[in-house]
Amino acid sequence: MSEIARITILGYNIYSGSRQDLADAEGVINTINPHSYVISRKDEKFREALEAADYLLPDGTVITIASRILKGHKINKIAGSDLHETILRSLNEKKGSCFYLGSTESTLKIITDKLKREYPEIRSGSYSPPFRDVFIDEENAAMIKAVNEFGPDVLFVGMTAPKQERWVHENRGNLNAPLLCCIGAAFDFYAGTVKRSGKFWINAGLEWLPRLLREPGRLWRRNFVSSPLFLWYVFLEKIRKH
Repeated sequence: MSEIARITILGYNIYSGSRQDLADAEGVINTINPHSYVISRKDEKFREALEAADYLLPDGTVITIASRILKGHKINKIAGSDLHETILRSLNEKKGSCFYLGSTESTLKIITDKLKREYPEIRSGSYSPPFRDVFIDEENAAMIKAVNEFGPDVLFVGMTAPKQERWVHENRGNLNAPLLCCIGAAFDFYAGTVKRSGKFWINAGLEWLPRLLREPGRLWRRNFVSSPLFLWYVFLEKIRKH
């Protein structure tokens, strides 16, 4: 395997290559954005999970801005939803398989039904775990068993950050899947239960704005606390290096 393209930003080795090059990747793929970075400064297990990922994707315009400020290097934002689509196209060509772990039974059914229409060559499975912060041993064992009995080429995990990253980090050695992807909101975006911002907003680097307007109570902290705080850390790092 060729060397993975990475760039170091605030202590994290962030993937700087093409999204297409991830279609045949192996290992663990996580994403990082300003909010998850801020959380990781206080959540040691979450930080360990991000650091241990084989690929840590820049999921946020502010992350790409930080790359330019600190490294003078342009990298492309790669959202979990975009990664999901790239991998599905590859799996369909190879007649591969994927498994969805997370979300509700109703959302998972929408996903699997949609896959049958859009990617008919993919064999898919799913499992909806209990909605709790920490799983008991029996629940954890059932989740691992469901994945391993199916034996997917790719395991998609959507249990929101930081729970999904911590869970994969703690259990990756017991999971029978060459590629494990923590893609969070991509489950709802693909199912259509949550609307993703349109291409205009995505291309303008403002994907966050329509989402904020739709869900201000849930997303205001990410945009008005975490993003400015992340940029403050970037500024401090820039000053330190000069």
